[in-house]
Amino acid sequence: MSDTQRKYTEANRGLWNGWAKLHKDSAFYDVPAFKAGQSTLKHVELKELGDVAGKRLLHLQCHFGLDTLSWARRGAIVTGVDFAPDSIAQAKALGEEIGVAAEFLVSDALDLPAELDNRFDIVFTSYGALPWLGDLNRWANGIARCLAPGGVFYMVEFHPFLDMLDANGEQIAGSYFGEGEPEHTVSVGSYAAPDFPFTHENYQWFHPLGEVVSALAGAGLRLEFLHEFDHSVYNCYPFLVEREPGKFVLKAHPAGFPLMYSLKAGKG
Repeated sequence: MSDTQRKYTEANRGLWNGWAKLHKDSAFYDVPAFKAGQSTLKHVELKELGDVAGKRLLHLQCHFGLDTLSWARRGAIVTGVDFAPDSIAQAKALGEEIGVAAEFLVSDALDLPAELDNRFDIVFTSYGALPWLGDLNRWANGIARCLAPGGVFYMVEFHPFLDMLDANGEQIAGSYFGEGEPEHTVSVGSYAAPDFPFTHENYQWFHPLGEVVSALAGAGLRLEFLHEFDHSVYNCYPFLVEREPGKFVLKAHPAGFPLMYSLKAGKG
């Protein structure tokens, strides 16, 4: 890893360690409801992945484990990885508290340990994961290594179209195509707690769909589907409005724009 890449990673790790502390108490994540049995998984991934009972599932960039443990409650044999130690510590504690078996490891999604190779029927990642990755080829190759023969990679993510919009979600303000270099910003609070007095610099990359699909194909995975959706399942942008329960659209343009996508790819 170059000094520049190390700078990006350490800045982002510091951000996510800080966010781990505040997210566990946020209304956005609603940990008390999760402890009471509520799943954090959304209708898209539940429908498209289907029955996971008895399957070995690796969750990349798992944060503090709510989705990972939700898959475990549905019968999956789960392993969650995240590069922020504070997130993993919280995930382990939460799993023990609710009595749900899960393995959690501190690991960068771009540098997955060899102990995970060929172990999993499913590799899963979701919602806001890709902007934190600077090298999708390394990411895709790691996914391919971790999948057992016949396994599948599944992801659901915010559509890169959103990255083009201005702060009000009204006008096109940027390019659809990533430029290779990350965007350097200073975040105040977080998407889950915008008023919290925590400030930290970070670096994010923007990946068009073609880059994502090409990276997975280059790693030897076979695309089974690519779906696009005209809504978001999270109200995590200030310019969204709820069209129907659990489906959020642009206030300024409530129809006709892609806000999420999902894909599934298999390993032969």
